[in-house]
Amino acid sequence: MKRILSGMQPSGKPHLGNYLGAMRQHVAMQEQGECYYFVANYHALTTVRDGARLKSLTLELVMDYLALGIDPTKTTFFLQSDVPSLTELTWIFSTITPMGLLERAHAWKDAQAKKKKDPTAGLFIYPVLMACDILMYKPNLVPVGKDQKQHVEIARDIASYFNNTYGDTFPMPEPVIHEETAVVPGTDGQKMSKSYGNTIEIFAPADELKKQIFSIKTDSAGVDDPKDPNTCIPFLLLKHFLNKEEGKEAELRLQTGGVGYAELKKNLFEKMLAHFAEARDKRLELEKKKDYCVGVLEEGKRRANALAQATMEEVREKTGLTL
Repeated sequence: MKRILSGMQPSGKPHLGNYLGAMRQHVAMQEQGECYYFVANYHALTTVRDGARLKSLTLELVMDYLALGIDPTKTTFFLQSDVPSLTELTWIFSTITPMGLLERAHAWKDAQAKKKKDPTAGLFIYPVLMACDILMYKPNLVPVGKDQKQHVEIARDIASYFNNTYGDTFPMPEPVIHEETAVVPGTDGQKMSKSYGNTIEIFAPADELKKQIFSIKTDSAGVDDPKDPNTCIPFLLLKHFLNKEEGKEAELRLQTGGVGYAELKKNLFEKMLAHFAEARDKRLELEKKKDYCVGVLEEGKRRANALAQATMEEVREKTGLTL
């Protein structure tokens, strides 16, 4: 059975881009292998500097995933910070990782290009910790968004450095990217992102969800005007909730004219409410069962640490840290 590993950062409320690009794949892949999924709260420290807020965001993300269908009887679901040997492995990997590799990382290059004030060492070594997140559990597959592919590639590079230095230890993980949802447009047409403030939140109250959907940017084309299905943002989002036949019919209507943006947005709102109805109800129930959520994480902590400890015993032996 293949081992599958992925993480998600608790940096804000989950949106449609998160769901289409990663969250639904995480749920579906529970049937395809042995899954290890973690909430990346160490990574969140690079942007969230309020302890109470990070705790809240972390628990909320746990509830979001459980509501969407993460099954703790099938999946090891845990907090990144509950595996303390990650920080030990990060130091060990940092001693063999070339500076040039980290300088080529997208996040660091972006910080340099934007002349970010006082970028932290944490931002610089972020890819090393991410490599540890992946390699600690020796997965075969790592489902990621297209923008995260480089991190898997860096993890593979670091695995090679370690294997070449100390002997064959880490297998080469393969990224899994669903191209059809690699980039999900936000309400302004840019990539949907919390940092851009252009998101559609999947668990937002109905009135807020409707407000977000009806704020989607459109041009001045009228109802009877033909529209390009490749650039029409409401349609690009709506088609994810249509079957193949419905998608073709909607696309034809757009191209020939006869459908307005208000209708598309209304359809998207109704489709999202229907699609997430069960998850939204379960999410409300989990708000009253926080002890259950903590219990899920405790069991995940136990299972994740058992695997991590086996890896670290091998690493310590090969690096000479064990006498």
